Amino acid sequence: MEYVLETENARAARAEAIGQTRLLVESLPWIKEYTGKTVVIKYGGAAMTDARLRVNVMEDIVLMKIIGLNPIIVHGGGNDITRLCEQLGLPVEFRDGFRVTPPEVMEIVKMVLVGKVNQELVAELNQHGHIAVGLNGADGHIVMARQLNEEMGLVGSIAGIDTTLLVDLIESDYIPVIASVAIGADGQSYNVNADLVAGEIAAAIGAHKVIFLTDVDGLYRDFDDRNSLISRFKLADAKEMLASGTLTKGMIPKLQAVITALSAGVSRAHILNGTIAHAMLLEIFTNEGVGTMVLPDDQDYQPKDFENYPLDNLAAKLRG
Repeated sequence: MEYVLETENARAARAEAIGQTRLLVESLPWIKEYTGKTVVIKYGGAAMTDARLRVNVMEDIVLMKIIGLNPIIVHGGGNDITRLCEQLGLPVEFRDGFRVTPPEVMEIVKMVLVGKVNQELVAELNQHGHIAVGLNGADGHIVMARQLNEEMGLVGSIAGIDTTLLVDLIESDYIPVIASVAIGADGQSYNVNADLVAGEIAAAIGAHKVIFLTDVDGLYRDFDDRNSLISRFKLADAKEMLASGTLTKGMIPKLQAVITALSAGVSRAHILNGTIAHAMLLEIFTNEGVGTMVLPDDQDYQPKDFENYPLDNLAAKLRG
């Protein structure tokens, strides 16, 4: 009699498969809860510039779409803008976290965000099917803006959001991918902060969640103390923290956007480290999560009771 013994590699593969199955079981109640709901994702940082991480993020977004969510992507592209400006000898200047944007830099902003980054993201998503549509704020006047002030050049503050085109695309099962370039009432293009755009779109379209992918693990009470990561807190705490003046410049617009979204009725906001593979799926579809969650003041976080969702129950429903 001959025996074939299990190899070490086979044992490792089996252990990994068991872990994946447990993750699937844990995600079932979340999938049921989120089907048909809109999630706005602000995409930027290293997760966008690193090719491997970009593939992971796009796969996560496609999976969200497959299981019934309606993702909307809002993106910037500051590193690429800075790089091209430096190559062309154009000024690179920031004030209070905003890029000073004279007309010649505004042309670079449009060239990079609309002509390069947006098209790359759409192409990456469309590797999985004809599912993504590239847009900027001027399309359908999705994002209307006015000049912030003359000293900042063509930096815009958001004056209004029109969700008509976005709703049409979602109802047709497309994923909108929006570059953070806005349009003024006079037809002038404006450079607007992508975090703020994401928050305003989430508020206007009545999104269930808004997610901000960044380069840190979430929001820290003290950025210099890596043990002070905040797992979850309330809208009132976010307002207090913003007013305290203790936030880093990059986190200020994110928290402003969180406040805008939750104040308009969005039920959850998440600040995640986009350099963690599949961070969005871990945060949305598992009990523990990986980043910072912000909730409205009148809500408490109640983890799901996964014992009510065993895999054999799902299989029985599929058989029946």
